[in-house]
Amino acid sequence: MAVLAHPDDESFGLGGTLALYARRGHPVHLVCATRGEAGECEPSFLEGFESVAARREAELRCAAGILRLAGVHFLDYRDSGMPGSADNEHPNALVAAPLEEVAAKVAERIRKLRPQVVLTFDPIGGYKHPDHIAIHRATVRAFELAGDASYVTDLEPHQPDKLYYQVFPKNFLRFAVRLLPLIGRDPRRFGRNGDIDLVALVEESDFPVHARINCRSVSQEKVAASACHSSQLEGNPRQGGLTSRLMSWFDGVELYMRAYPPPEPGLHEKDLFT
Repeated sequence: MAVLAHPDDESFGLGGTLALYARRGHPVHLVCATRGEAGECEPSFLEGFESVAARREAELRCAAGILRLAGVHFLDYRDSGMPGSADNEHPNALVAAPLEEVAAKVAERIRKLRPQVVLTFDPIGGYKHPDHIAIHRATVRAFELAGDASYVTDLEPHQPDKLYYQVFPKNFLRFAVRLLPLIGRDPRRFGRNGDIDLVALVEESDFPVHARINCRSVSQEKVAASACHSSQLEGNPRQGGLTSRLMSWFDGVELYMRAYPPPEPGLHEKDLFT
C-alpha cells in the first residue's frame, strides 16, 4: 500500500515500484489524500471536465490501470497547494486537518486491506510540499494505530511487516544543482512553478538508503502512467519539461529508507518483501 498526497505522486515518484510488484502478482493499493485541486491546469485540459479535481482523478485512474493497481482509495481532503498559498487556508485542506483524524482514516485502510508493506514520503515530503509532509506524518501515526489492539474500531488490528519512506536520489539533487546554473537556471527555483529549492534539499534531505528497487523492467509502464497526467506535464514526460528529462536519467532504481522494523547497520535490500 502506498499512501500519497496527490494524483501523479504515484507515477512520477514510486511508479516503478508499484508496477514492479503488481506485475509480480502482489495486490498493490494506493491511498490518495486529495484530488490535486490546486494543481495548475491549462484550460484546454478541462474540456469535458467540471473541475481540475475531476480531470486529475481521471488522470490518476488512467495511471492506475497502467500500473495495474488493485485499488485507488481517496481520503477526500483538498489539495493544500504550496507554502503560503491561499489553498492552505481552505477548510478542507489536508494541512488543516487534525493529524489524528487523517491517521484514523489511513489506519482504517490498513486494517481493511491488510498490506504487508506500506510506502509513503520521507519526513520532508521529498521537496517540502505541505501535503506530502502531512500525509507522511499521518501514515507514520496510522502505522502505529493499525496494529494497536487498544485502538478499537470495527476492524481487527493489523500490523504491517514493514514501513518505507521513498527518498530522492542524492546524486540527482547534486547533479541538478551543478547543471542548472550552466544552462541559466536557478537551482533554488526549480520545478514547474519555481518553488523547489534544490540547494536546500541537498543540505536537508540526507536520509539513509536501505532499499534500492531495480524498476528497469517496468520502465515503459512508468513512462505510460506518467503520460496519463498530461495536465501536469510540459508535454510527454520523457520529451517535455526539464524536470522530467533530468529525472528520467535516474528512473531505473527507486530508493527507500526503512522506518520499520528499525534497520540494522549496513542494511542494503533489493526487495521490499525481504
